Amino acid sequence: YGRIGNHHKHPGGRGMSGSKHHHKTWVNRWHPGYFGKCGMRQFHLLRNRTWAPAINVNEIWRLVPDKIRKEVLKPENKDKAPFVDIVEAGYSKVIGKGRIPQKPIVVRARFFSKTAQDKIRSVGGRCLLRA
Repeated sequence: YGRIGNHHKHPGGRGMSGSKHHHKTWVNRWHPGYFGKCGMRQFHLLRNRTWAPAINVNEIWRLVPDKIRKEVLKPENKDKAPFVDIVEAGYSKVIGKGRIPQKPIVVRARFFSKTAQDKIRSVGGRCLLRA
């Protein structure tokens, strides 16, 4: 009891108060870059127009279901090729990083890089564009 050592309500202020004054060193230490600006303003930013997540060529075969993959990779099914729609899997662009199995595959996407097209076509596959 007594008046010494009591818990007083908000001795430094509530929330971010004092972040430009008596809590400035705390903000600079634990939240560097909190104040200031970065980049240019774009007044009417439409994020849908720049949405284009990419997938590498070596990851395309993991989008093929297991049952279809086992069926296609059998040696007697040389003329069969799986069809993969990249956009339905949440991607938009196919990029040419990595290796691709020596089996044809049909890929439909919004964008293809030049190397991705070359690698898919080199194994006998097709690159189809979609909206």
